[in-house]
Amino acid sequence: MTDWRYHRAPADPSARVESEADASSLFVYTIGLFLAVILTATSFWAANTSLLWAPGIGIGLVVLAIAQMGVHLVFFLHITTGPENTNNVLALAFGILIVLLVVGGSLWIMTDLDANMMLSPALMDLHMQR
Repeated sequence: MTDWRYHRAPADPSARVESEADASSLFVYTIGLFLAVILTATSFWAANTSLLWAPGIGIGLVVLAIAQMGVHLVFFLHITTGPENTNNVLALAFGILIVLLVVGGSLWIMTDLDANMMLSPALMDLHMQR
């Protein structure tokens, strides 16, 4: 006789052993929540303190934001580099590429428009003389 667990889809919640899976997933989510709260509190502290070097605050906030994204990807979305997660990692990389292209293209267009909207120095002097 076959075990009923082998006749279920892997994503089916009834296919897993309830006590072991629930305890381990609760522990993983708790660690993720704890790290996310710590990183968020640290970001607010860094933005509102005068104890840190002022030019370094922006860099520190970027580092904390990247760490926050890593915590969410690993602990909540369960994105790893394992062989079973290849499609998820590729989809994430493609999404990041698209976001970078959109943001970079938008900045490029806005910079180009700003440069083209400015009057030349000769026209600016002529305008000021009138």
